[in-house]
Amino acid sequence: MHWLWVLIVGAIIGMIAGALTKNGKSMGWISNIVAGIVGSALGEGLLGSWGPQMAGMAIIPSLIGAIILVVIVSFVIQKMS
Repeated sequence: MHWLWVLIVGAIIGMIAGALTKNGKSMGWISNIVAGIVGSALGEGLLGSWGPQMAGMAIIPSLIGAIILVVIVSFVIQKMS
């Protein structure tokens, strides 16, 4: 059951990161989940696990990490096109 919550919270974090960076239209649900989970690991690795938590993810560092990840991936994809 924990993994279901991780997927849901990861999708929400990825969706918010995509919306804030204006790249959410091109991202699907799978991409949102991946961005949320990988961004959570990145954000918590860089900033620590402070603030409110859901499904074992610190929300604020996870969101910051997901935003960084979406910006970097969007930049790389844009340069490759």
